[in-house]
Amino acid sequence: MLPNTGKLAGCTLFITGASRGIGKAIALKAAKDGANVVIAAKTAQAHPKLPGTIYTAAEEIEAAGGKALPCVVDVRDEQQISDAVDQAVQKFGGIDILVNNASAINLTGTLQTTMKKVDLMLGINLRGTYLTSKLCIPHLLKSKNAHILNLSPPLNLNPIWFKNHTAYTMAKYGMSMCVLGMAEEFRGSIAVNALWPKTAIQTAAMDMLGGAGVGSQCRKVDIMADAAYSIFSKPSSYTGNFTIDEDILRKEGIVDFDIYAVAPGHPLLPDFFLDEDPEELVKATGDEDVSSALNASTEAAAIGPIAETFNIIRGILSPEVVKTTQGVYKFDLSGEHPGIWYIDLKNEAGSAGSGEPLSQADVVMSMDSSDFTKMFSGKLKPTMAFMSGKLKIKGDITLAIKMEKMMSLMKAKL
Repeated sequence: MLPNTGKLAGCTLFITGASRGIGKAIALKAAKDGANVVIAAKTAQAHPKLPGTIYTAAEEIEAAGGKALPCVVDVRDEQQISDAVDQAVQKFGGIDILVNNASAINLTGTLQTTMKKVDLMLGINLRGTYLTSKLCIPHLLKSKNAHILNLSPPLNLNPIWFKNHTAYTMAKYGMSMCVLGMAEEFRGSIAVNALWPKTAIQTAAMDMLGGAGVGSQCRKVDIMADAAYSIFSKPSSYTGNFTIDEDILRKEGIVDFDIYAVAPGHPLLPDFFLDEDPEELVKATGDEDVSSALNASTEAAAIGPIAETFNIIRGILSPEVVKTTQGVYKFDLSGEHPGIWYIDLKNEAGSAGSGEPLSQADVVMSMDSSDFTKMFSGKLKPTMAFMSGKLKIKGDITLAIKMEKMMSLMKAKL
């Protein structure tokens, strides 16, 4: 972990969405220096599905050594932001750091995304970031070491990051374009940077998207808090950067990133918008035994690589795998070895084979047969296959993500 230096003592941070997750983690890291934190978030009353409120976050911040000002703020509401900024200046004398953390996510295609969802993402991610920045900048200009930090990705025009969720990509890239423009506009006065995680981070949003089991494939929010702290410790001349959490912490001398892992040693999900060859992502994860077993079995190619893959799958089915998965999967394969196949991980001890499943499929996955083989040999992660457009999913997305958990159980059995 990156040690605190005390550099933020007495500084005032205005953090949107700070009642939980990454925003709260950044707040707590600053609080350990004795910083003042404005918690600008919507949750004033406990949510049935989400942890924490602005008031519980304030208690944690003050327990950590900082001072807190909880403010009910929907970043789509100009008056609420303006009131919170005025309260911050009145209570703490100014604003030194703005963290645009509040964000909305909806990973659906153009025809499946309602305009209500589009407006929500653009209103929070893009307009909310721009508006909050606009209202804080007059006060930031009075600070001796002012920073704006947007939790947004590097701008990447690779079409794979648009094709499956154009609206979400536009909204997140809008935050990044604010960095691009404001860094130049206020160069010499305010440092404006972006921060993005290299891997998935365990937050309430990630748990909702991927289910409780996805946590083992994530890093803790602490890595983003440490990376943000590193940025805040730099002079205002450090501006216009699109930083990745792991990269900036390596420059700080961090070499052991297992300290940030929810499950040290477990393969990690890469985050969106970072181009990496999906087949390179599993190197050094210990999946060679799965790949070797599959390669050995496919030497008998007379019955085809897909059939041989299913021979391996059938050989490791067990009540344990069924109990931890509870889903029926149908695979619609194209390419060199087209056909319909299924894996039943819901009924009895499980079953797998060609043709339609005996009970209705919870998830239908469509992909090229060669990518299917790669996925089950550990060379292509299901999440990366989906994010890159190689895998199309219909049905229960949570069960689809559980496929990776099933594969880790497969590995243990081989």
